[in-house]
Amino acid sequence: MGESPTAPETPTLRRTSAWAGAAGVAVTLGLTELFAGFFTSIPSAISAIGSWVIDRSPGWLKDFAVAAFGTSDKAALAISIVTVALLIGWFVGRSSAGEPPRMLVAFVAAAVAAIAAQLGEAGAAPAAVVLATSVAGALGLATWWGIVAWAHPEVEEPVPFDMGRRRLMVGLAGAAAVSVIAISVGRAKLRTRAEAARSALELPRAAVRAVDPTAAHDFDLQGVQPIVVGGATFYRIDTALVVPAVMVDDWTLTIKGMVDKEVVLTYEDLVAMPLVERYVTLSCVSNEVGGLLVGNALWTGVPLQDLLDMAGVRGGVEQVVGRSVDGFTAGFPIEAVYDGREPLVAIGMNRDVLPASHGFPARLVVPGLYGYVSATKWLTEIELTTWDGFDGYWIPRGWSKEGPVKTQSRIDRPRIGQPIEAGVFTAAGVAWAPTRAITKVEVRMDEGEWREAELSEPLSDDAWVQWKLDIDVPLGRHSLQVRATDGTGQTQGGNEVNPKPNGAEGWHRVNFEGIESATA
Repeated sequence: MGESPTAPETPTLRRTSAWAGAAGVAVTLGLTELFAGFFTSIPSAISAIGSWVIDRSPGWLKDFAVAAFGTSDKAALAISIVTVALLIGWFVGRSSAGEPPRMLVAFVAAAVAAIAAQLGEAGAAPAAVVLATSVAGALGLATWWGIVAWAHPEVEEPVPFDMGRRRLMVGLAGAAAVSVIAISVGRAKLRTRAEAARSALELPRAAVRAVDPTAAHDFDLQGVQPIVVGGATFYRIDTALVVPAVMVDDWTLTIKGMVDKEVVLTYEDLVAMPLVERYVTLSCVSNEVGGLLVGNALWTGVPLQDLLDMAGVRGGVEQVVGRSVDGFTAGFPIEAVYDGREPLVAIGMNRDVLPASHGFPARLVVPGLYGYVSATKWLTEIELTTWDGFDGYWIPRGWSKEGPVKTQSRIDRPRIGQPIEAGVFTAAGVAWAPTRAITKVEVRMDEGEWREAELSEPLSDDAWVQWKLDIDVPLGRHSLQVRATDGTGQTQGGNEVNPKPNGAEGWHRVNFEGIESATA
């Protein structure tokens, strides 16, 4: 018979048990993702643990993640969670060689922790979560036991060491295949479910249509981000590790708090209302000077003021709080609803149904405010309250209560370090100051005089513009800087300010090199 994990410890057994422990964890994680993909009442364990980590991580760590990974921060977190789990499985497996109860205790403890995290997610059904996670954990534990028992050389009738090693490799490969396939199928099913909820929908034609972009609005220069950014390339920064799969038949938007009457709206109610279109540039407060966490799109939706008027705004209201289906919250001053900027409960993006990754079925779009205080995705509640009565998700984590977008500009061409043939080159980029518009962009090379650039025709005061300027590039290394002036006459300051707590400041600088022409 093959030697069981209760046999006396040897270096070979410890090594086998360690790798088998990691394999058991991999199978467990894979199965939890598979169950989450097929059953809406079972949240992803990886995502639930990720949400728990995000909610309890110190502010500096979150800031580092966004700065280091940008829109890939969630993928980095998921990979980190899986990596840590595998390492724990490896070490516990190694210490459990000859001591199976240790691995049993570890799997039970991990299952309890995963269940607790999953039950904190919206829509989780306790019985289903406990059953699914228990089954996944049991099969993971069985994987560890099976690999050790099969792969370790026999004692009474020893077999060659290479045979045991080959069996271990086969066992690990099988466990890895099960895990990868299960995770892939589960995640694909999650994506399919999220898209299936919106694929059959059609965005109604807006009653108030915005102008269509023309050549005057977009210079169409290589390397410059387009005036209207598509949903697939529009930046995404939020706290959802997995995009919520919201079913419109079950979804409602509730307006409550300091109102005359609570209003509950369905998706059908929203699409039946007169819709308007607005070009609005959104920006993440974590965006560094020259960063890419900013984009402009055409949003379609119902004016927030119309919805609040339906509920009736009581005296003393100071703050509008948006709540997401995943528990995220953001709050902004009530004045932003009535000062002419026209925030929307948006259900469409670029004349298509709002993408799942950008907030389907509905989200808030508030011009002139950073997303962390206004742009609630997967919106399910709007609450009216006082300014001191509630703090949104990011406020206790060290970010400012108010988040007006600062006037910013960026150089898209040339890129940092790009070799440019000596001669005339068209430098270009974008500039934005939502609600205030951009009236002037100036560029200077090598600390020389500021020169005014040509601006594209603005789509709205809330949308960014492109700028371009022909510069004479000599041979050698050079630098380019840009600054913008908004409609209030305020010009960007050159002093560098970090994004935290209320947005970055400074002039974007790009260093590049003039080189000999290839035809010279």
